[in-house]
Amino acid sequence: MPAMLLYTQKESARLSYIVDFIGRELFASPISITTDADKFKKHQGPRINYSERDFSESEFYIKCHPLLFEFDIRKQDIECFELNFHKAFFATSGDLPFDIFAASFYLLTRYEEYLPHPKDGYGRFDSSHSLAFKEDFLHEPLVNLWLEDLKKALLRKFPELLFRQPAFTCLLTYDIDMAYAYRYKGLLVNSAGILRSLLKGKVKEAGQRWRVIRKKERDPYDCFEWLDALHLYCRVKPYYFFLVAKKKGMYDKNNSTNIKPFKDLIEYYAHMYKTGLHPSWQSGDDHSLLKEEKEWLEVVSSEDVTISRQHYIRLSLPETYRRLLKVGIEKDFSMGYGDRNGFRASVCSSYLWYDLEKESPTSLWIYPFCFMDANSYFEQKLTPGAAYNELMRYYSIVKKHRGIFISIWHNNILGTHPGFAGWRQMYELFMKETVYWDAYNDHG
Repeated sequence: MPAMLLYTQKESARLSYIVDFIGRELFASPISITTDADKFKKHQGPRINYSERDFSESEFYIKCHPLLFEFDIRKQDIECFELNFHKAFFATSGDLPFDIFAASFYLLTRYEEYLPHPKDGYGRFDSSHSLAFKEDFLHEPLVNLWLEDLKKALLRKFPELLFRQPAFTCLLTYDIDMAYAYRYKGLLVNSAGILRSLLKGKVKEAGQRWRVIRKKERDPYDCFEWLDALHLYCRVKPYYFFLVAKKKGMYDKNNSTNIKPFKDLIEYYAHMYKTGLHPSWQSGDDHSLLKEEKEWLEVVSSEDVTISRQHYIRLSLPETYRRLLKVGIEKDFSMGYGDRNGFRASVCSSYLWYDLEKESPTSLWIYPFCFMDANSYFEQKLTPGAAYNELMRYYSIVKKHRGIFISIWHNNILGTHPGFAGWRQMYELFMKETVYWDAYNDHG
């Protein structure tokens, strides 16, 4: 069967980018683009007319919105409406009641984050000011829902059309901000810590610290062997992102990069699984540190470091992604919010980043996450039970749309610190009752 052909009155970098994304999501072969109306009309295979006027009933027609043919970044007039029980915008006419190309481009590129916007306490884009939050679709991978709508509409016009059948993927990822709470910190630091806990009335915490430094108990953040056993049981290969700041800062409190046990831990996981960089907060201000941290991690792990996730999800467009590309990062896992769970780019598929200021697609792959334990605990103040329900909702919707379910976990929350009681059990339930069975179905 001939490949899909798309007609447009004029080409643009924006249009080519989003057509490439949609073609990759839906078909085994890319969608071809032409500005030759005669060639389009003679095409014997499926065809989409993306222009200001239709030609015939035999084509699939989407009247274009001007967004993909603009060369500046401006505030867009967006009015959302209901379509098949979810939201849509950029209403037009044709075989779809909205411009799926322009709307998807707007969401994937994070267009609104290039516009003037208020920032949160960490200097990040505030999720409460996003279109997805305001229009109540932050909890949905809206682009994937639209692609399902498009598939159904295309089949009505071209019943013989064949689509890709992607496999659902569950990718577990861990941010190691501090591998050990008390071990390897020295007597002076630990003594001061015990005194500080006692003055705050945290007797259990002080007692645990005392037992750890006397080697009577495992460090509360050291849940690595437990995690290894879970991964082995469930037959999964997670990703680990290590914070390796050389100097401590307000937000960078990782264990010293000079201690051998920390280096050994990194070397072990680089051999076992995929390891990546968790760029320090300081590297967001001093850009030379990003290269230094990456090179240090490569030496310790004896592996090329090509993946990353921003510490505290400190993501600023387009600067952060440009810096990552400059040092050789190929895949980034920061696309999500650091103050609430949900789909920041309204998608549960990986995609290439488009630099909106330069009007150019890039080689950087974006892997969006939709659930982070720290959001549930610190920001949303959820109990382990409520967080489990939220986790399962996101897991189910991504599985339904055969996307990539990426969750973020922290060893301190999954450890044995009394402040995180119940979270370890919640995670074990998720792994054994859900992840295990999907891993079995995928690989059995």
